[in-house]
Amino acid sequence: MKTHNTTHAQRTAKHINTTRNPRSAWDKGVMSYALEMLEAYEPSEVTKEGLLNGARDWDAYSYGGCADIYDADIAERLCTPSELKKTRHGERNPNSREDWLQCQARALGQASRLIMGAAKITN
Repeated sequence: MKTHNTTHAQRTAKHINTTRNPRSAWDKGVMSYALEMLEAYEPSEVTKEGLLNGARDWDAYSYGGCADIYDADIAERLCTPSELKKTRHGERNPNSREDWLQCQARALGQASRLIMGAAKITN
């Protein structure tokens, strides 16, 4: 695919893929959310509003079913094997302050910031 025929979202995803080397399970999960959001992105210019896809914020996006909906899937994406064991693969909340959908919303917010930073570079 030629660069001038690619969308801004595709260029941003390529930049994230080539410049990021996530090491932690959390960072890998954030990156996977970012790439999924960009894969489904329609408009030509990447914006936070476009990424939110009509949701008012990342909590609404997460609770509205725009990303993973099952606790086990969220846990699998964001946790290390020892954290998965500790939470019984999502049966227990990730921590005392949030449930899995809130945890996912936090990761989605970080993914959005990752995308917007890369989008500025690839614009």
